[in-house]
Amino acid sequence: MTMSETELMLRGYGLTTAEFIYRMPDHQNVLNTFVWQDYDLAPDHPKLFKFIEFWQSEIEGPLHSVRFTHRKEISPGEWRNCAGEFTLH
Repeated sequence: MTMSETELMLRGYGLTTAEFIYRMPDHQNVLNTFVWQDYDLAPDHPKLFKFIEFWQSEIEGPLHSVRFTHRKEISPGEWRNCAGEFTLH
């Protein structure tokens, strides 16, 4: 069973975006990029590191570097309790 994006965010997941810079298999002096995104848990980033392990074992282009950022889409400071409401006009 897969969870929706909202369920993942409510469980503490945030959007992780990684830029992989790798060497072309036939031309080792040529670098190329690949962008990966998924919902992941900080600070351990298990999905990101699982993908890096997959890359190193299954993909021919050796990694040069990986750059990533993580952003929680929902945080406790974004929610507030409203005790009342009034209408103007």
